[in-house]
Amino acid sequence: MLTGVMRIVLAAVTLFIAAAVQAAAIGYEGARHLLNRTGFGATDAEISAYASLDRAAAVERILQGARREAATPPPAFIDEPFDRFYRVGNLPADERMAVQRTLLQRSFELRAWWLGEMVATPSPLTERMTLFWHNHFATSQQKVRSLQLMYRQNALLRREALGNFATLLRGIAKDPAMLVYLDNAGNRRQAPNENFAREVMELFTLGEGHYTEHDIKEAARAFTGWSLDRESGDFTYRRMWHDFGEKTVFGRTARMDGDDVIDLLLARAETAQFIVAKVWREFVSPTPQPAEVTRWAGVLRDARYEMKPLLRAVLMSDAFWSDAHRGALVKSPVELVAGTLRTFEIHPADLRPAVFACAALGQNLFSPPNVKGWPGGEAWIDSSTLLARQQFIDRVFRGSDPMATTVAMRTPAPVQGQGGAAVRRMLERGMADYVFDADRFGGALGAKGGARLQSLVLAYPPVGAMPEEAPVGDRVRALVADVSYQLK
Repeated sequence: MLTGVMRIVLAAVTLFIAAAVQAAAIGYEGARHLLNRTGFGATDAEISAYASLDRAAAVERILQGARREAATPPPAFIDEPFDRFYRVGNLPADERMAVQRTLLQRSFELRAWWLGEMVATPSPLTERMTLFWHNHFATSQQKVRSLQLMYRQNALLRREALGNFATLLRGIAKDPAMLVYLDNAGNRRQAPNENFAREVMELFTLGEGHYTEHDIKEAARAFTGWSLDRESGDFTYRRMWHDFGEKTVFGRTARMDGDDVIDLLLARAETAQFIVAKVWREFVSPTPQPAEVTRWAGVLRDARYEMKPLLRAVLMSDAFWSDAHRGALVKSPVELVAGTLRTFEIHPADLRPAVFACAALGQNLFSPPNVKGWPGGEAWIDSSTLLARQQFIDRVFRGSDPMATTVAMRTPAPVQGQGGAAVRRMLERGMADYVFDADRFGGALGAKGGARLQSLVLAYPPVGAMPEEAPVGDRVRALVADVSYQLK
């Protein structure tokens, strides 16, 4: 039985060992783990630059390098006068079809812009968190029908990607794309619409089981009048639509508006718990540990919902660095495609085929399947998507052309219907420069780089490894064909 002195000594030794581990250099494999979990693949040069850092220095470098704006200029049409989407229904049939064709082409242009930012950004964590929030506050172009509004929301998500969750939540509640998507643009006191009120509780803050139907009905009244200007696409408050009566939400009665309801949501302990559990599943493993979630939720609340302190705690934690959690997460289609291009330094002139590949694999940017977003995790992999993933990899690393098979097998909604066939042909032709250059890649690795090739490509050893003296191209093709390449 341990005495009090022995317990103190044991605790001191444990703290000393933990401090020593954190102070040691993270090494090449540790750097790869950190950069792949916080970004979209990493090059050998990027990993090598982090390998000599200790855990705290590496995490701090990533957090300090976070941006609030994209480094890549957006498509030119974003700056055009707001396209009043409601007018399309009044156009003659031929003009309406022309507008739809333009919208289809521009939708690929916008998606390609964002994917290009993921591949080229100097701040991968910013784009990962922008995608995280895009899935959390899921909004689809198909219903919003305005690429300009979708871009504005994307800019908001990026601006607060590593900023303040409370600020982001308030911004989303008044975001025109969200107002359209969850029908709050028409929410008025004569007929309150409950869609946003329900989702802001169930999906954005508290999670299921922490509110009542009465709370939803009353909150819906509080959000009446929050709408958008049909001519400019900007948020507007329609005072005549607002219900100024008393509402009772979570047991509190007052003359509330939407901001008051958001205050109540942010004051609930469940909100921080809910956000932290999702962050765990994004960065650590599919199964959150309750004790750590509770501790990190305290960090988030103490920081008044600033995200950087939370992310620092997550990325510094033993849970994040645990060997048991290496390779525990399935790459999303965007991670697979963008990470492949980034790691192997493939620079195609046209990223629209990559966008199409992501959609064919199940992740169509700006178009989550529903208000719950993409389920993620093991749901990314089934018999058809695993085959499609291998076909994409074969297309890049072997120069074969099974991409047409992928297209035929799973045609995403944005390229169905009018103009879809022409778009598909264009995208298939565009895959011509998605080719891995083994000689250039091997030359960039250098004489010593081949020894760490396996660590660069995979989160854990493959089923069967080729000898180090084998040609780089052959080794790479064998590594990306291994099932562990689908994991991170």
